[in-house]
Amino acid sequence: MEFQELIRKRYSVRAYESRPVEEEKLTRILDAAGLAPTACNLQPFRIVVLQTKGREKELGRIYHRDWFVQAPLVLAVCALPGESWKRKHDGWDASEVDATIAMDHLILAATDEGLGTCWIAAFDPKAAREVLGLPPDVVPVAFTPLGYPADSPGPKKRRPAADLVRRERW
Repeated sequence: MEFQELIRKRYSVRAYESRPVEEEKLTRILDAAGLAPTACNLQPFRIVVLQTKGREKELGRIYHRDWFVQAPLVLAVCALPGESWKRKHDGWDASEVDATIAMDHLILAATDEGLGTCWIAAFDPKAAREVLGLPPDVVPVAFTPLGYPADSPGPKKRRPAADLVRRERW
């Protein structure tokens, strides 16, 4: 699929079929996340792949929407600040930005494979830590269901580029 078509085709899916995701598609999606640019190419993120079947109640603690566990998989992208690049001038940590770039690659690759996703940041971080068994130095950044869409996209409402872009100075 051509890139401009791909980014226009992607949408936040909120209804999923229970049909399994083929392992080859999952592998290509995870490989795409691994190709994401990160500061100094340190790749300070990890992706946790979760099967939803039989774990609906437990996963529902992370995000309380029925459609979150309709898909056969949920993916969690986590940052590892201990492995990330830090800006020397002020100590800014790139790990969460690097993790979100990986998530972006992941959701676009899923769209290219005919699968749906929905970027979720409004999750319960305490529940996420417990359910995923995260060590204290790992930060849950975003979640997405991964599966075949059972809905259709509505119209996209976006601000025009002219409202979002500044040239030369603010």
